[in-house]
Amino acid sequence: MYERLLVAVDHSQITGRVLKAASDLASLANGEVWVLHLREAEFMPRAGVIANETRDEAQAAVDAAVAELTQAGIKAHGELRNTLYGHAAKEIIDDARSHDCGVIIMGSKGRGDLAGLVLGSTAHKVIHLADRPVLVIR
Repeated sequence: MYERLLVAVDHSQITGRVLKAASDLASLANGEVWVLHLREAEFMPRAGVIANETRDEAQAAVDAAVAELTQAGIKAHGELRNTLYGHAAKEIIDDARSHDCGVIIMGSKGRGDLAGLVLGSTAHKVIHLADRPVLVIR
């Protein structure tokens, strides 16, 4: 059922649990995993585009996730893309569609529904916009 999985990773402490869940699900179906990290940046009219992390930091997160999955015997691919702040949910969903993934796995920083709605939590947006199952790890 979940032969193709999209895993969205960031630099949070939850990432380890997200990768464990992806590994467990992928091994049940001999699945393949796409690890996606979005390098979010903000656009400021006078300063231009400002990223919160370097490209090397972002690539290191992807490489580490792919290595962890590969060591567990899972076929994994890494993807790093730039996006503007607030657009990550759409990017995650688009990526899941383009790889025909049956499930999206991602972490949540633990905000409640009200805080997620007010603050625009990426996990909250993905859940509401996705056309496939979303597994949110806390």
